[in-house]
Parts: sequence; structure tokens; C-alpha cells
Amino acid sequence: MLELEAENESTAPTWISFADLMTGLVGAFVLLLVGVMAAQLDMAYKLEIEVQKRQVEEQKRVSLEQALAIPLASGRITLNNGRIGISGKLLFELNSDKLEPEGRQLLKSLVGPLRSYLQSREEILMVSGFTDDRVVGNRNRQFADNWELSAQRALTVTRTLIEEGMPSSALFAAAFGQEQPLVANTSDKARAQNRRVEMAPVPKATNSASAQPAPALP
Repeated sequence: MLELEAENESTAPTWISFADLMTGLVGAFVLLLVGVMAAQLDMAYKLEIEVQKRQVEEQKRVSLEQALAIPLASGRITLNNGRIGISGKLLFELNSDKLEPEGRQLLKSLVGPLRSYLQSREEILMVSGFTDDRVVGNRNRQFADNWELSAQRALTVTRTLIEEGMPSSALFAAAFGQEQPLVANTSDKARAQNRRVEMAPVPKATNSASAQPAPALP
């Protein structure tokens, strides 16, 4: 009898240790499962956000294509990733910022569609000037460099759009000089492609100061 009691006492701690081990393993498994589920939910949320973002971008592209259907069909402008491209030769003579009559007519035809498109969105039109890689100073002493030439061309297009009815608050000018070429500047044809003006709707800047409520009067 004493031997049986001693045997029971010796085996009891073993079973208790095994039970503790199993409890710890189950707890670790539950924590791992919760972590995996949380990671999957986070991935699903990020995927949903990305899908919604792509849907918005696609709707924006379709809307812009519809607004510019006529000039796009004529081949006088291009639309790529939301950027409206106009060949420099349609707007300006080589190394000049003086707008050609055909260029003014083209810009005039774009004002209506662009104004209608921007009115329904919190966006503003960025007008960007680009040049090729040749040093402008050797060809036209009027401009210090390609930055100045691209800036003046962007300003000319911006001012013309305003003159033709685009609200001045709906657009701004930017200059890129010879940076961001469409193709490598390896031939005259390639350089002609890179001499261009682009217009792209971009989100309006948020004015945090104006968004804050006015302080209460004492």
C-alpha cells in the first residue's frame, strides 16, 4: 500500500508538467493563428485600397479621354497615363517661345473640355515645358539655357489658356528643361519628340491654414 502511494506521488508531477506543456503549446498555436489572421486581414485591406485606387485612376482616364475625344481623334494631342502631350512643333518654332497660330487654335479647342473636366474634381492643371538635350545658348541667345526656354514655353501656353477662358486658379506652369525625355536624344526625330508641352491634372494642394476653424472671439 505504501509502495502504491509512493508511485502515485512520483507520477503526479510528470502529468502536471505534461499538462502545462500542452497548455503552453495550445496558447502559442492560438497566438500564431491570431497573428496569421491579422496579417491576412491587413493584406486584404491593403489589396482593397489598391483596387479602389486603380478603379479611381481608370475612371479618371476614361473621363479625360471622353472630354478630349475630338482633339485625340484628330491626332493633334496624345494622352498617356493622364498626361496630355502636344508636340512642340505644333506650338512653337525651334528655340522660340512665340506661339504659332495653329498652336493657339489647338489650345483654344482644349479650354472647354479641360475646364469642364476640372470643374467636377478637386484637381488643377499642371502645364509643363520640355526641351531636347541640345544647348539652347548656342542656338538662341534670348534664353540662358533649356530650363529658361521650357519655362517660357510653359508660361506662354498657360497664359494663352487663361486668355481663351481657363480660370487662372485652375492651372500653373512648370519647367523640366531637358530632363525626363520621352526617348533617348539620339537623332533629330527623337529630339523633336522630346520638345513638347504636357498638361496633366494633379490634386489641388490642401490649405491647412484655411481648413482650420477660425478662433473664437473673446
